[in-house]
Amino acid sequence: METLNKKIHSKPERKIKIMQFGEGNFLRAFVEWIIQDLNDKGAINAGVAVVQPMPFGRVGELEKQDGLYTLRLEGIDGGKNVKKSQVIDVIGDCIDPFTQYEKYLSYGESEDLQVIISNTTEAGIAVDPADTDFTKCPVSFPGKLLALLKRRYDKFSGDGKRGLAIIPCELIDDNGEELLRCLTELAKINNMDAKFIEWVRTANHFTSTLVDRIVPGYPKNEIADIRKETGYIDNNVVKGEIFHLWVLKKEPVVQKYLPADKTGLNVIFADDIHPYKQRKVKILNGSHTALVPVAYLCGIDTVGEAMNDATVSKYVRDFIFDEVNPTIDLPADQMTAFANSVIERYKNPYIRHELMSIALNSTTKFRTRLLPTLLDYVRLTGKLPAHLLFSFAALAVFHKGKRGDEDVALSDDPAFLAKWKKLWSEFDGDCAALAKKVLAWENAWGMDMNGVHPEITARVAAYIDAIETKGMRGAVEEFVNG
Repeated sequence: METLNKKIHSKPERKIKIMQFGEGNFLRAFVEWIIQDLNDKGAINAGVAVVQPMPFGRVGELEKQDGLYTLRLEGIDGGKNVKKSQVIDVIGDCIDPFTQYEKYLSYGESEDLQVIISNTTEAGIAVDPADTDFTKCPVSFPGKLLALLKRRYDKFSGDGKRGLAIIPCELIDDNGEELLRCLTELAKINNMDAKFIEWVRTANHFTSTLVDRIVPGYPKNEIADIRKETGYIDNNVVKGEIFHLWVLKKEPVVQKYLPADKTGLNVIFADDIHPYKQRKVKILNGSHTALVPVAYLCGIDTVGEAMNDATVSKYVRDFIFDEVNPTIDLPADQMTAFANSVIERYKNPYIRHELMSIALNSTTKFRTRLLPTLLDYVRLTGKLPAHLLFSFAALAVFHKGKRGDEDVALSDDPAFLAKWKKLWSEFDGDCAALAKKVLAWENAWGMDMNGVHPEITARVAAYIDAIETKGMRGAVEEFVNG
């Protein structure tokens, strides 16, 4: 069987108009899929140059296949189970800037280049003060991008019309503004010309974004069937769910170069992306975090299994609709539709999402994903969100580190794990005292939560007591049915 290449799949020749920092699973299953759709429907005609942001990566493997790879989308669409595969052929060049630095910089001189897209992880958009030698490839993503923009500025003599549309996809708040801030700070650290810094700020078009698609990656357990189905070997297959959402802050140049909202995809250019970010983090990420300790201590291992459990699935659904949705300022019909789509995604039979993978850094995840909902709910209603507090109590019991006779493989900040261990080592059966100590843990929550509401301490203590005395299964069944 032959490996996927241009002989097997006819690959159109397109001018490189888009540079993409990152060659990982998400960008290939999300952004490049969207670019493919825009090309196929005639909205644009653009090739992509993929830049490997780290010294290690996949550009070599992609080059072996002429930039071609198979995208496998699986999930529930319109109530039906769907599996479909397509070859993505938008990659026109692959660059390792650590070994091809001059080739990389030469793209800064391209008259065809219009767009920069990135996903270098949340840690990627950060200033590295050591990035001061631009004669070699900078270590950080902002350093690499700044070097490219400087080459472009010099080539076109500071022409204000030669700026680029810059679209970061990293999962941090206001990622466009934050990337621009990092570039400006790094340029000042390097004593770059004030006119160049002003060109970076005014000639280029930064937009903040929110991305959403579950991408499990390489489907190793299904690869034999996929090869049989496609008739070729593909070492770069990537698997994603059917659902997708891309929200971008309105920016005219970005909309001109990448009109991704014009071909029927779930892409939105919005005046303010913050409500959409809230919606995604509070509902999708938040319900994941609320679900994990409850379901796992019930003896469940995956999201799909949890959603097939009548008690746990009702718990999650009621949490979303009764406690999260009311705290988000978007039209009710949009909230209902999104919440239902999340529940449908959780039931996706083709994705095995391990609860313990979601449990990584769960202490911090409570603070970022659930605490805002708690505070908003209390502020708006004057009441306490019962499901959220039950999940908080479950989180505390989860960090006891036991599921029956089985040790739980806790994975969190070592300082947090040490604190949880100390709290449980001091536990003498007084659930009220434990609840008060946990809620008062300012290093974890950024505040003493005992002051959030007069009844919060007693409520958390009661839930911990129920879980300790009745087990998680008994406690959650009583909670849901009581």
